[in-house]
Parts: sequence; structure tokens; C-alpha cells
Amino acid sequence: MGTSFLSTLPSLVSVPSLTISTTPTIRCPSHAVAIRCHKMDADVPGENVLRRREVLKCFGATVGMELLASSGSFVEMASAADLIQRRQRSEFQSSIRQTLSAAIKGKPELVPSILTLALNDAITYDKATKSGGPNGSIRFSSEISRPENKGLSAALNLIKEAKEEIDSYSKGGPISFADLIPFAGQSAVKATFLASAISKCGGNEQKGSILYSAYGSSGQWGLFDRQFGRTDSQEPDPEGRVPQWEKATVQEMKDKFSSIGFGPRQLAVMSAFLGPDQAATEALLATDPDVTPWVQKYQRSRETVSQTDYEVDLITTLTKLSSMGQQINYEAYTYPVRKIELSKLKL
Repeated sequence: MGTSFLSTLPSLVSVPSLTISTTPTIRCPSHAVAIRCHKMDADVPGENVLRRREVLKCFGATVGMELLASSGSFVEMASAADLIQRRQRSEFQSSIRQTLSAAIKGKPELVPSILTLALNDAITYDKATKSGGPNGSIRFSSEISRPENKGLSAALNLIKEAKEEIDSYSKGGPISFADLIPFAGQSAVKATFLASAISKCGGNEQKGSILYSAYGSSGQWGLFDRQFGRTDSQEPDPEGRVPQWEKATVQEMKDKFSSIGFGPRQLAVMSAFLGPDQAATEALLATDPDVTPWVQKYQRSRETVSQTDYEVDLITTLTKLSSMGQQINYEAYTYPVRKIELSKLKL
């Protein structure tokens, strides 16, 4: 019997002469540029003047170089603003994880329900109409009360409580349920990965944490974390898009996963999301010849120290699932930076 995923829980330049040289001093890769206006012999004997066309060419080139030089400041400003926003979002995400981690640690029995909640909110995606997906619609009472979401209210309440705390310290506005629910799923998965590592170290939390840090998959979450800025749906998703997992046949599960572009591999790796008893779910999935090899692969992987195959494939699948049909606002949760007036500083 393979190890269960859930069983391990507890300006312009002046022209002084006919030669103009400008040297932009911007950080963009640039070299000193010399623009030279050569004196041309005029058609009128005895006069040395510049042809009008050549003067205009020289003048235009000078202006162009000045614009190029000055544009560097705009590039630098844009880059700096982007870096500031990235830092703001990253810091916000760190705080979100801390809040969710504490909430899940207090109620570890809700981990299976949090996983199923995240799955059921996202798997409403319909490729034909490009509707549904991880949009937070499961928060509506008319959707959470559907048969396929039976028993998930407690997990949703935990997320709602976490949202109140997160909104209280957010500097960039309230977090959407469309973002928070996938993050809750991520936090639940991470908690279980860590619990598995601790279990393999005989229950020693310090050694388990070291093991997970050294061999775990924490570095694989980059793309998932960048997909941050989803918008909440303003109405429930249509009914009939989510199976009742505990009653569904393997073929019905395969059909549903196929409808969103997933196959037997993704179905097998998401077994912990399909109900509270992962072992029972995998036993059912193993009765299908298309799914069996993948179930066995991930069971073997979970028995290894790093369980790399299982963790990486699960993270990849969850990342794809959590972005279906969503337009990401990459400036979400950012906020203006307070400017410091140096003249008012007392030095």
C-alpha cells in the first residue's frame, strides 16, 4: 500500500560650432555619439555656407539623440516602479501565507476540505464559453450549498475568517476570494508536504523542516505565485459543471478532467483533492488501466525522501488549474509609495 498524501498530517544642446558631440549618461547600454556637420561648398563662388538640407539633418539628429538620452530616465523610472510593485506583492503574499498557515495549523482536519474547495471552485471552467474557473464564485451560498460542495462550508468559513485578517493589514485593498482560495489550497498542500517530511524524520519537526527545505519542492511555486491578481465573479457559476466526486465513476472523473484539458496523469496526481480519503480514491482510480500507472508512480514517489515526481507534478497541475479563464492584474494589491521630501529632513 503506497503512502497516502493526507495520512502524514498532523533639454536640447546649444551649438557653439559646426561640430556637435553629445554623450548621453544613462544607464542603458550606450556609447559616446558624435554627430558632425561638415561644411559644404555652396554653388555661389567665394561663400562658405551650410546647405539648408544638411543643417536640418544635423539639427534633427541632435534632437533625436537628446530624446534618446532623456528617454533613459523614463526607462529607469518604469523599471524602478516595477521592482517596487513586485516587492509589495511579494511581501503581501508572505503575510497571506503566514495567516493561512496559522489558520490551517489550528484546524488541520480541514485540509482535505480546503483542497476540494479549491478544486471545485476552479474546475467549473468551461473551455467552450471561456467562463467559470477559479473566480471565487463558490463563496455564494447558492453554490456552496450544491451537492458536490457538501461538507465544504467549514473550509470556506476558515477562508472567510482569514480574509478578514488579511484585509485588515492589506495596503493595496482587500484580497479577492479568487486569489485567496487558490492560496489556501497552496498552503494546505505545503503543510502536507512538510508534514510528510516530518513523518519521515520520526516526528522530529526541526529535522523534517530541514529535510523539506533541502529536498522539497518549495522552489517550484514561482509561476503559481505570479498568477496573483484574479477578479471575483459577481454571480455563481452555472450548475452541473462539478461532479460529486465521492459518487462519480473513474470514467466520469476522466471525462471532467478531459473537458478542461487534463488527462489521467493530472487526475492521479490530484487524488488528494477528490475527497477526504485519498487511499480510497486511489484504490478506485487504480481500477482504470489509463490511470493505474500514474497512481503507482505517485505512490512510489511519496515513499521516497524527496517525493519529487509527486510534488512537482502536483504543483504544475495546481498552477494550471488555478489560472484557467482568468485575466491576471499584475498591479493588484500595489499601492503608491510615500515620497520623502529631503528638504524637510533634519540631518
